Amino acid sequence: MRVAMIGTGYVGLVSGACFSDFGHDVVCVDKDAGKIERLLNGVMPIYEPGLDTLVEKNVKAGRLSFTTDLKEAVPGCDAVFIAVGTPSRRGDGHADLSYVYAAAEEIAHAIDGYTVVVTKSTVPVGTGTEVSEVIKKARPDFVEGEHFSVASNPEFLREGAAINDFKRPDRVVVGTEDEKAVHVMRELYRPLFLNETPILFTSRSTSELIKYAANAFLATKITFINEMADLCEKVGADVQQVAKGIGLDGRIGSKFLHAGPGYGGSCFPKDTLALTKTAQDYGSPVRIVDAVVEANDLRKKSMAGRVIEAMGGSASGKTVAILGLTFKPNTDDMRDSPAIDIVNMLKDAGATIRAHDPEGMEEAEKLLGSEKITYCEGPYEAMDGADAAVIVTEWDAYRALDLTRVKELLSAPVLIDLRNVYRPEMMTEAGFRYRSIGRG
Repeated sequence: MRVAMIGTGYVGLVSGACFSDFGHDVVCVDKDAGKIERLLNGVMPIYEPGLDTLVEKNVKAGRLSFTTDLKEAVPGCDAVFIAVGTPSRRGDGHADLSYVYAAAEEIAHAIDGYTVVVTKSTVPVGTGTEVSEVIKKARPDFVEGEHFSVASNPEFLREGAAINDFKRPDRVVVGTEDEKAVHVMRELYRPLFLNETPILFTSRSTSELIKYAANAFLATKITFINEMADLCEKVGADVQQVAKGIGLDGRIGSKFLHAGPGYGGSCFPKDTLALTKTAQDYGSPVRIVDAVVEANDLRKKSMAGRVIEAMGGSASGKTVAILGLTFKPNTDDMRDSPAIDIVNMLKDAGATIRAHDPEGMEEAEKLLGSEKITYCEGPYEAMDGADAAVIVTEWDAYRALDLTRVKELLSAPVLIDLRNVYRPEMMTEAGFRYRSIGRG
């Protein structure tokens, strides 16, 4: 089948590359000429393990191409995916759908035969209907179901594991009640039928809400275990054992029960906020999600206080080594990373920062700047002469540090482990003043 993917951000590029690996002919479109030029030269605009190899393979096979010309890409396609950004709108937190609507209008003018227009971007309930109206307004001669259909197909990709998530998903959700569109979407995902992947066909509004509900529920699990971690510290319990004890219950499950500095990234902060705003608009508030959003914001802000407390109550004139800047390992994504709040609050408290991240330093410098921050080539360089080290992101590079060397490099043996990478008894034996999350 022929597919056009509008947008070469994280979702669009991964989805386009994976569809082409299924055997479909895919063209990825982006208005950013520089990004397209880099992709044509084999340079990935994002860090995702295995993506460069996958793209190279399918470009060589002639199944994957890149262009800035939407009018050239869309004609003759069976499906056109809208995978543009939907950032939180400044001021009110609603999802900004201007890029989605602009893409829909351009697609409408380029369609030359029956085409399924698919929203892959995370969008609020009702967006599919709005996209349909945009297309009909741009092409008054078009009849929905005859010239085009609009479907919802939310993504469930984890950064750092996106290729596997696309090819071996827990489920595929498609929102459309048009039989012609159902046929097209079944054909697109036919390779997954061999793996007996559950494919759920539902209404557009249900599909749109499934995405927000899934992310809000996972964010709730993270926030819940973080609050349990705080209680564990007060009563002398171990949050990792608590998580194991409740995670063994099949009704709860062990995933997303890892205490830490709060969730970040491209999805959870934006999607939980958008869900609360949608619920308010419809007069049906989601108070649990409201509480999750508030608790997570407070969580990230409180982490700098833990660091300052571990250094004796003051950060003024001290140097702090920050290990990990991205919101999670195996990505260069800095969006809403807990490191942003931690670094900025430590700087405001008078500290100087020495930071390292295996993939995220270029993006971090764009967000954090370089005032009072030195970006280091490795973790040991970051810790050289620092008054404390803080593990913010659980990269593999920080899981087996040479503790003797770390202790020699630090001016004081203080390590704050916000991801519970190390065992408290081991760190005490090694002579560190060690602080972790929710472990007494």
